[in-house]
Amino acid sequence: MEAVQEQLYWEAVQRRDTSMDGAFVYAVLSTGIFCRPGCPSRRPRRERVQFFRDAEGARRAGFQPCLRCKPFTQKPRIVETICRHIEAHLQEPLSLSELGKLVHLSPFHLQRRFKAELGITPREYADVCRMRSFKLKVKEGQSVTDAIYDAGFGSNSRLYERSSAELGMKPSTYSRGGASTTIHYTTEMSPLGAMLIAATEQGVCSIQFGDTDDQLLSELRNEFPNAEIVRDELLLHPYSDEMLACLRGQKISFDLPLDIRATAFQRLVWNYLRTIPAGTTESYSAIAKAIGRPTATRAVAGACAANRLAVAIPCHRVVPVSGKPGGYRWGPKRKEKLLALEQNLER
Repeated sequence: MEAVQEQLYWEAVQRRDTSMDGAFVYAVLSTGIFCRPGCPSRRPRRERVQFFRDAEGARRAGFQPCLRCKPFTQKPRIVETICRHIEAHLQEPLSLSELGKLVHLSPFHLQRRFKAELGITPREYADVCRMRSFKLKVKEGQSVTDAIYDAGFGSNSRLYERSSAELGMKPSTYSRGGASTTIHYTTEMSPLGAMLIAATEQGVCSIQFGDTDDQLLSELRNEFPNAEIVRDELLLHPYSDEMLACLRGQKISFDLPLDIRATAFQRLVWNYLRTIPAGTTESYSAIAKAIGRPTATRAVAGACAANRLAVAIPCHRVVPVSGKPGGYRWGPKRKEKLLALEQNLER
């Protein structure tokens, strides 16, 4: 497996990207377990991960399937058939009528069933696949123009329409790993440990918590390997002050300018999360119903796990239906502290 492909797979694991479920599985050398990309389990270290094209390959290598994400469980055959057809015909316009004929369903019922299983429509899935293909091709060194057409976008405008939401920058800039983009950052010690805040000229693009400043800076550089990343405490001082005041219980909420990078579904979820009042929580299933995707509970969880803007997009206010805190990108203990802080402030 090529290094570029492995890097894309690793990025999908870091995001817990459920749209990549079925494309590969990853095995953890220290535990002997293999999982889907969207598995909610704690993410392993990169050096402990090995990738496989499918679950059977991982099992033949001596790994055992995860009991949480059940990587051997297959999507319903109808959805699987449609996914494979879309992936094989990205350069062709596909109508719901044409897709429905493949599986003997009306366009309406096909759309409803597909969205119920994956949380997105067939058209949105095709766009996810095209964007994934575009990223891979430019990282392999292909020109932006060739990658746009080879990925199936058909025209520059189709990709540029999606680039601000999914790449956070122009496609040509993304192809250079963020080259010509300046990202300013600062780190602070917060009540939740080391905190990094980074911003482009559009707004704050990353708020992360971790154990050390070096770890957080390394993650930022991995995301944008060719961007000019500059420490600027003075520029970001107002943002870090706002965050620290919130984390110390001096204020309940804040309003930072955000540079949000998201798929259409992630943006839908994240916009809803920002309406949940401080001191309250909602379940993943309740959010799925609220955004009109009642069967997309797992996709909602995946969108929460992909959030890079801690607290600003309050994914910590989303809990399992049991009421327990559940998982959190920056660790369950930090989630419990945030919830306890907000609940105390509301009393």
